[in-house]
Amino acid sequence: MTQQATTSTEKIDVKGGHLAERVKELVHEGNVRRIIIKDSDGRTVMEVPVTVGVVGFLLAPTVTAIGALAALAADYSIEVERETPDSTETGITAPA
Repeated sequence: MTQQATTSTEKIDVKGGHLAERVKELVHEGNVRRIIIKDSDGRTVMEVPVTVGVVGFLLAPTVTAIGALAALAADYSIEVERETPDSTETGITAPA
């Protein structure tokens, strides 16, 4: 049995005051690969790749920047790219 990772995308609408909190929650979930923050017009404001190295090293400055961003406007949407394990069996042949 081989484990292959596929991705799915989820859109979450948030008010500016809750933006940094929600991003922290998403990062701690562990299966998030990328977070894209868009403004109310649908323009990408920030894109954050979430990897093991980034979580430990860059999380604090990134969350600070997101907090400052949240103070500028009221409505944002967060697009979350998640890694979902997809198990498939390979190498099995039908009897002859």
